Amino acid sequence: MKNMISTSLNSLLKQKQKSVLLFESIAGAQEIAFMLNGEWDGCNGVTVNKCDEVAINTAAALMATAWCYPGVSFALLKRLTSRELLQRYTIGERNFVNANLRCAKLCSLSLAEANLSRASLILSDLSKSNLSRANLTAVDFRESNLSDTNLNQSQLVRANLVSANLLRADLREANLSYACLQNANLREADLRGANLSGADLRGADLDGAIFDELELLKT
Repeated sequence: MKNMISTSLNSLLKQKQKSVLLFESIAGAQEIAFMLNGEWDGCNGVTVNKCDEVAINTAAALMATAWCYPGVSFALLKRLTSRELLQRYTIGERNFVNANLRCAKLCSLSLAEANLSRASLILSDLSKSNLSRANLTAVDFRESNLSDTNLNQSQLVRANLVSANLLRADLREANLSYACLQNANLREADLRGANLSGADLRGADLDGAIFDELELLKT
């Protein structure tokens, strides 16, 4: 019995020791995962069983890249052009976590089911694009143009949509919990079935927006 308890505790301690690290570049993350015997996530994240900051700093210096912990600061990838994003998406890649797409022109593109969580899309133009079922968790969309954009069933948890243009956007069944929509343009947006729990809608223009009756009462 004691051995079983000891084994369970050791397993739990090992799980707790695991740390996620974010690096500035995909190439750096891949090489550092190998150096530290960690697990590379295919983007700029590495999971290590034991967090030795001396070893991490040494590996990062060798690869000439910076790193941080998730939630402490945002380790953005080098600037990703619209053309490169589309090329990578077309060949089947879907993981663009932390991508730097500030001011990107992404109009009328199909990016369904893409993972752009924590990406910087400030002042970007995604009008008429298809982002249905996309993971847009904690994306910075400040002052972006999302008019006529398909965001059906997308994950927009904690997304920053301050002053974003969501005119006629399709947000049916989207998860907007704890999203910041201050001063956003939601005129004629379709919000039926959307999760707006904890969302900040102060100053948002909801003229003509379509809600489920129950959801409208919650807001």
